[in-house]
Amino acid sequence: MSSALTDLSRHPIVQAPMAGGVSVPRLAAAVSEAGGLGFLAAGYKTADGLYQEIKQLRGLTGLPFGVNLFMPQPEYADPAAVEVYAHQLAGEATWYETELGDPDSGRDDGYDAKLAVLLDNPVPAASFHFGIPSSEILESLRRAGTFTLVTATTPEEALAVQYAGADAVIAQGVEAGGHQGTHRDLPEQDGSGLGLLSLVAQIRETVTIPIVAAGGIMRGSQIAAVLAAGASAAQLGTAFLATHESGAHDVHKQALTNPLYVRTELTRAFSGRPARGLVNRFMREHGPYAPAAYPEVHHLTAPLRKAAAKAKDAQGMALWAGQGHRMARELPAGQLVEILAAELDAARTALSGTRDLR
Repeated sequence: MSSALTDLSRHPIVQAPMAGGVSVPRLAAAVSEAGGLGFLAAGYKTADGLYQEIKQLRGLTGLPFGVNLFMPQPEYADPAAVEVYAHQLAGEATWYETELGDPDSGRDDGYDAKLAVLLDNPVPAASFHFGIPSSEILESLRRAGTFTLVTATTPEEALAVQYAGADAVIAQGVEAGGHQGTHRDLPEQDGSGLGLLSLVAQIRETVTIPIVAAGGIMRGSQIAAVLAAGASAAQLGTAFLATHESGAHDVHKQALTNPLYVRTELTRAFSGRPARGLVNRFMREHGPYAPAAYPEVHHLTAPLRKAAAKAKDAQGMALWAGQGHRMARELPAGQLVEILAAELDAARTALSGTRDLR
């Protein structure tokens, strides 16, 4: 592991930043206190909301943590396609007795204001999703003492991350729950993502910066596998989604291991960008017709998702989850980190024993 990355946590375990109220300060603090690296998700928050969460987290732990930002998205959505999709969702709005959201509610997620928060109040680590910050921004964060990571879904994206000057790359396999962090959203490439082990191995042969592996990891033995493939640490999201400290809706947590939900799929139904979640009614009915339009579709469906959650209707919620969701464990986050670390040690010992027999 890179010494700078090693210094951030005792174990090579990173809690993925899950936007939408999941990665709350108490979750990040519990993970960091147990020896992992906790993360806050700045996505869909105001800059002041982010500042307040950082302040709260610092009151809970003095150990390192990170903050994740969404990159601003280019304007490429077809307004006519968004309008057609809005007409299709009219029945959902009637069913949930709410209005559709305004698709033109903003494209940059308050990026500049949130970045200013991180530069004025430096945090130990900052990661970026949906693209790469400029080299100047990455250098400014480095001067402020912040370790920077950027998501990549292909070796080519990873090379661009290294070229921009990031300290590490997050290799996100297609197994990952939530949004794929592709740098460009190309509909013709939907479903063509690389599996994590293949992706890590290819990125390891492409870049020299540390790799954090993300996608479907639920057990310590899987952490050992990605470390053996060339990663320096593993990032887990769905595994922490089910923990006691997670801010996820109880219906979402319960759905992870509910036999009613047997598989996950990548869908544009809820946000207009490919994201992996449990297959439910909303995804089946609307996924095939959702346009490539992020964040327009995200804004459009926001009131529907909120209303479904209020009604505890899992069939209308965005149940983000990775492919390993059935392996979720409902535990305190700190205990989960300890178990994962023990499983990792056991896997390493077993691997060492296998080598000794040769």
